[in-house]
Amino acid sequence: MNLLAKITTLLAYIALPLSAIAQQSPMTDSIDLFIKHKMQQRSIPGLQLAVIRDGKIIKKLSLGSANLEHAIKTTDESIFSVNSITKAFVGIAIMQLVEERKLKLTDPLSLYLDSLPRTWQKITLTQVLSHISGLPDILDAEEQVMGHGVESQALEHVKKMPMEFTTGDRFGYNQTGYVLLGKIITKLSGMHFTKFIEERQFNVAGMKLTRFGDSYDVIPNYAGAYTMTRQLGDSFVRNSSPGVAYMQFPVFFRTAAGIQSTATDMANWIIALNTGKLLKQQSSIETLWTPAKLNNGKIGGFNKLTNGYALGWPTVTRDEHAAVAPVGGGRSALFIYPKDKLSIVVLTNLMGANPDRFIDEIAGFYFDVIK
Repeated sequence: MNLLAKITTLLAYIALPLSAIAQQSPMTDSIDLFIKHKMQQRSIPGLQLAVIRDGKIIKKLSLGSANLEHAIKTTDESIFSVNSITKAFVGIAIMQLVEERKLKLTDPLSLYLDSLPRTWQKITLTQVLSHISGLPDILDAEEQVMGHGVESQALEHVKKMPMEFTTGDRFGYNQTGYVLLGKIITKLSGMHFTKFIEERQFNVAGMKLTRFGDSYDVIPNYAGAYTMTRQLGDSFVRNSSPGVAYMQFPVFFRTAAGIQSTATDMANWIIALNTGKLLKQQSSIETLWTPAKLNNGKIGGFNKLTNGYALGWPTVTRDEHAAVAPVGGGRSALFIYPKDKLSIVVLTNLMGANPDRFIDEIAGFYFDVIK
């Protein structure tokens, strides 16, 4: 466990009566206290945790409010949006098509899609998946999907925009490429990409509560979406308490975001991936999790922590406790530590909670006992 986690745990213990401490095991009590502290510190209404070690779920935790308006508590069946973690499902879907020899990662977009701008035609699937394509973004200045929900209008507009940079020169997080990947999955699989992911991943992994959707849909047990910021003119101001957020993911955009799930379902998905149920070959997983290299031979990612990006999967590339780490909407994250045989899922209903910033600290409780 790192120093910050130890200090946080110690402070939390001091605040409890000795009788309360004695009733729980040290690790369970420490983790629960640590997470409760983070929720209070970050104003997180509701949270789910799942910890997987050696292929089994060894801990589940549901805390706080799934719905603030009606004072509904979070349960294991509360459904959270995982936002851009959806891209990791797309990476697996593409690799499933690779295993079936329906495509190759080195194939250019133009092999499968017609009427592309000249500058897009030679961009490869790998470059799209890893956000080094340089494609213009289909989100507008207000972070809304162009076209007001109409795919043809959105694509017509974005195709007229210039490339953001020369393909492969740098990492540039981009949603357009994933819209194009959805069209390719639909074309090669013979079914809509949402159906393909449902049948080949949700159903296979036993993700009984997982579905596609957004704030428009009526989703039973939905944990909602909250934010600490609101727009005022061209600026954003921070509230003192969470307010309701609205998320819209048009169907054609749901390769970029749109999956709603639970920590338990996500844990079962991780187990299914690691046990060969989703991808048949170990080499496919290794490819899935290998960060793409830029033209200069380096890797690029979001920040110093998630410093690389593979095929829909951000990576934490470092000497000790390396991880693959999909993150979504600043509200949900999961870290898989392959060498440690440990995975941690944290889902919240607060945009800006950024659980990726404290998952390593949760993992620290387990690294000390990993043999």
